[in-house]
Amino acid sequence: MGFGAEWLSSFFFEIHIITVLLTVVALLFVLPRLKPWFALVGLAIGVALTTAIAIEGLSHGVEFTLYGGQFLGNIPIRIDALSAWFILVVNFTSVTGLIYGIGYLKAYNPTRTILALHYAMFVLFHASMIWVCSVQHSIAFLVSWEIMGLSSLFLIMFEYTNTKVIKAGINYMVQMHLSVVLLTVAFIWVYFKTGTFDFVGIGEFFKTNVNIWLFLLFFIGFGIKAGFIGLHTWLPYAHPAAPSHVSGVMSGVIVKMGIFGIFRIANFLTSDFLLLGEVVLTLSLLTGLFGIVNAAVHRDFKRMLAYCTIENIGLVGIGIGLGLMGLGLHNPVLYYLGFGGALLHVLNHSLFKSLLFYSAGSVYRQTHTRNMEKLGGLLRKMPHTAFLFLIGALAIGGLPPFNGFISEFLLYSGMFEGLHATNVAISTLMILSAAALSVIGGVSILTFTKTFGTIFLGTPRQELKSEPTEVSKLMLLPQYATVAAMMAVAIFPGYFIGLAGIVLRGQYFSTEELASSSISGYASVLSQISFWSLIFIAMVGVVYAIRLWFSRRGVEYTIEPTWGCGYTAPSSRIQYTGKSFSKSLGKLLNFIIIEKKSYSELTKEEVFPQQRKYATYYHDFFEIKIIDPLVSGINRFIGLFLFIQNGRVQAYVIYGIVFIIVSLLFSLVGVW
Repeated sequence: MGFGAEWLSSFFFEIHIITVLLTVVALLFVLPRLKPWFALVGLAIGVALTTAIAIEGLSHGVEFTLYGGQFLGNIPIRIDALSAWFILVVNFTSVTGLIYGIGYLKAYNPTRTILALHYAMFVLFHASMIWVCSVQHSIAFLVSWEIMGLSSLFLIMFEYTNTKVIKAGINYMVQMHLSVVLLTVAFIWVYFKTGTFDFVGIGEFFKTNVNIWLFLLFFIGFGIKAGFIGLHTWLPYAHPAAPSHVSGVMSGVIVKMGIFGIFRIANFLTSDFLLLGEVVLTLSLLTGLFGIVNAAVHRDFKRMLAYCTIENIGLVGIGIGLGLMGLGLHNPVLYYLGFGGALLHVLNHSLFKSLLFYSAGSVYRQTHTRNMEKLGGLLRKMPHTAFLFLIGALAIGGLPPFNGFISEFLLYSGMFEGLHATNVAISTLMILSAAALSVIGGVSILTFTKTFGTIFLGTPRQELKSEPTEVSKLMLLPQYATVAAMMAVAIFPGYFIGLAGIVLRGQYFSTEELASSSISGYASVLSQISFWSLIFIAMVGVVYAIRLWFSRRGVEYTIEPTWGCGYTAPSSRIQYTGKSFSKSLGKLLNFIIIEKKSYSELTKEEVFPQQRKYATYYHDFFEIKIIDPLVSGINRFIGLFLFIQNGRVQAYVIYGIVFIIVSLLFSLVGVW
């Protein structure tokens, strides 16, 4: 990259930082009705500047330094193709999220201070993710990571008067700080071994030390943010608690910051590729399976989407595992299909999952409930929202011609490529992986069939306080923009596979050369599948258009109820519910899906039983079996020392005297 481009990128980055700071401060003084639009302008400026840098980074790479003061010194900013990919994903989802959020929050009546704080934190949240993708100085990276965590915490706790929201916020805060602790330990380890805070020290560490332990430490630290199995328990609480535009952005991009960190550390690996690939692949398969089977049984549709996020993080992790195994086996095609599938799924998931959260937020805002068992028949009342949710559901199910199919096809292809390995154990792992991925896809379709059918089809299951209507155009616009981006990936898969190839042939992923002809066949197959799928959809559209044309020409027709097989349900309560739809799966997997029932059994004395309520709800296996017992044990241990804090001033004075005496004795004997 020339000096001019480097100077311009540095200038744009500095202007971006200044714009963020000015926007955050100015939001405190702008009139309440102008705050959303002022935040949008500030965000748009930052997006435009960083997008320009990312485009340059994707093609040529960008590197410059910022002065961090006497403590930090020069902070290296390196925006290579990998950083650029994630920056572009963050920018698009953040813009759609804020536009949707402006319309979404109109139904609320927050105080002026809360409104200013929310929009200021959103702008800062977006900026912190850009900094995480750009900074390659350990301390500056941790500062950016912490700003990202704290700003997202404020966004989650928008409805701070709700005790469940407060609980979710505290849970999120504790786990994010655990992530910071682990990353800090990893960076300090690198510093003591190499003497530098620059990320190049990580590469130096890997060249002279065993790779696996430091990588696993980084993986766990970043994995908490990403939501891998066992590290995921903040997700089912944070997503339902946050406003829906925040949930969409968090699921779309904040969990991807954990994936970015794993990718970044994987860049520096020099050995143990095969072992680490097998570990990551196995863990990711378990993550995908665990996430989707839990999503299938939940009836809170935002909690269901949170577990779907865990499932899709598992799919991204599968790609990373395949890519690492490709490096270990010196198989460039496997390496490309694995890492390329992971990168494309990062993009695809950010699109269809944000779309699903936006459309789910529209349902929540109009009905004021997240319980799908209270809904039904919203297709006629909210047709745009139903259509958008259906598009997202088909995409997340991996069905053509939508974008989810593109990345999942690459993952399947990578597994079949791995079958060529001479090692029987690796071939067996690939067969099991393909089977597990098939199960994940099948249960995903079941999950969204249940969700869409329960919410949008049938008849209303309960009378709502107000009649639901379609949301505003301001809320629909970013959703249709997201659908357009999804269809661009689906219709032109070769272009986006080529962009992923630029990332994989970048500065750090240059260990394996790959001829373009080795991958062109996969892109060609995907293009053909997308083309014929679109032809089929077009044919359905033509048939529908002809029917509509005839119906409007004055042809007489009557509307009758759907044939009910000789029986028409007299009550909406006879419909399938979300619970009944997935009950068989829940009972089959009751060893991992823990169901609690709230019901008092009949006794022999109750000749005329009173009316009873029956309720069931599901718990997270790791929370109930591991985290809760661990927390209870810690609390019991701490409780052993409660006698020390007894509230008596005399006791505290004695503690002070004893401490002074012990300190003097240690000083006399030369301990300190």
